[in-house]
Amino acid sequence: MAMAFKMATTGMWVTDECKNSFMEMKWKKGHRYIVFKIDEGSRLVTVDKVGGPGEGYDELAASLPEDDCRYAVFDFDFVTVDNCRKSKIFFIAWAPTASRIRAKILYATSKDGLRRVLEGISYEVQATDPTEMGIDVIKDRVK
Repeated sequence: MAMAFKMATTGMWVTDECKNSFMEMKWKKGHRYIVFKIDEGSRLVTVDKVGGPGEGYDELAASLPEDDCRYAVFDFDFVTVDNCRKSKIFFIAWAPTASRIRAKILYATSKDGLRRVLEGISYEVQATDPTEMGIDVIKDRVK
């Protein structure tokens, strides 16, 4: 690993792949979404899945496990009431009810450290089931 960013509160490290993938999504529009996971053994936050520019929100939601926590960022394109095309990046903290308590605590305490590394996030959504992070929730936030 060439470089990593330490999250002081939990001792977790965010790999440079996480930041590089995020910058590629943010500036080059190379990805629609990125899913991150914590590897408890190595104490690293790594990229779990990357969605191509043609993929949508449904693919992101389908890629989140039903029984484990994840972080995700989603690049949401929309048109304003003034007919302007805009894009906002959402950070999603996914902690389903069926996940282990230890995982929920680890993800909750590591979230702010990852958010500091990923500069340029507009909104945050915390979800324990798919209805709390549905596309309607995303659309309502940008109004």
